[in-house]
Amino acid sequence: MKVRLGSTEIGLARYLGLWSVVALVFAVQGYLRDDLSGHTWSVSDYLRWSAIQWYTWAALTPLVFRLAASYPVRVPLRLRELWMPLLASLGVTALALMIGAMVSTFFEPSGLAEQWRQFVGQHAATGMLTCWALFTIQQAMRFREETTRRELEASRLAAELAQSRLQVLRTQLQPHFLFNTMHAIATLLHEDVPSAEDMLLRLSDLLRAFLEDCRGQEITLRQELVLLNLYLGIQRARFKDRLATRIYVDPGTLRCAVPSLILQPIVENAIRHGIGARVGEDCIEVESRREGDALCIEVRNRNSTLEAGPSPSSGHGIGLSNTALRLQELYGDAAQVRLDMLWPQGVACRLRLPFREIEEPDEAPEVASA
Repeated sequence: MKVRLGSTEIGLARYLGLWSVVALVFAVQGYLRDDLSGHTWSVSDYLRWSAIQWYTWAALTPLVFRLAASYPVRVPLRLRELWMPLLASLGVTALALMIGAMVSTFFEPSGLAEQWRQFVGQHAATGMLTCWALFTIQQAMRFREETTRRELEASRLAAELAQSRLQVLRTQLQPHFLFNTMHAIATLLHEDVPSAEDMLLRLSDLLRAFLEDCRGQEITLRQELVLLNLYLGIQRARFKDRLATRIYVDPGTLRCAVPSLILQPIVENAIRHGIGARVGEDCIEVESRREGDALCIEVRNRNSTLEAGPSPSSGHGIGLSNTALRLQELYGDAAQVRLDMLWPQGVACRLRLPFREIEEPDEAPEVASA
């Protein structure tokens, strides 16, 4: 059995135990006060008097909490709002004194009128203070609950805002990628119709896989690499023998969580700034490994170079900037992305993410290595 105080519930045994401690403290105080004056009663009398007084307040506390909720005292304090709580406290205190006087008549030789006078003379001020103390406790509990509710609401809104930002960042990549791919298909239609048809079919497979697997913000690295392989197939059909691809995967990283569609824009940048802008051949390499509590992913190409400037990412487009923003929204300072030069030529985009494994579909597809 529980006692309900506002929106808080407390077990009956614990509730009565707390009030028993209060009754015992005031019984000891009464005994010591009378002992100093040179006249005391039996210990059982002090315990009985204190128990009648404080167990009465224990019975009335739920009522006090309901009244405090109905007539709250707000800050800043307004005097015109105090009259209802004041009347309520007077009424509850008078009720507590009357109940105490009535119960005492069963144990004392004097009648109800005499017990009433004694209770009013001895306990009226204490009763008013007790009532207002209970009012204050209820207000403090209500304020704490309201503060907690607002903090939870603020956290929920912050999470929704971050989710919206991530969704915007991700949707910005899709039209960019589709535009480039459709442009390549349109170019091939005049040069190599079978290759254009093959690219169109690969694009269809990629979009279907993307819609099926990327409903959340995170997927496993295995799923991400499957999507990347579909994209690389489109690029290999476009550049034919000029483009080679290599994927080196630590098997222990395949179940690690990564942002969905995080690698495609990085690889697209590598192709656009490498073989897409320079003559000759190129090789795109993707590598994953674990370093302590971090997942490290590298995307390397051998036919591009970094432009001189204050930022190593200058000139590398919406893909890299959106990648950095998505990582910041998802992981904060726990994730990093940077570009480094390779010797004798080439650029590496290095990602560092928190290592955290997630569940993947029962029938996860295999990842090709090239």
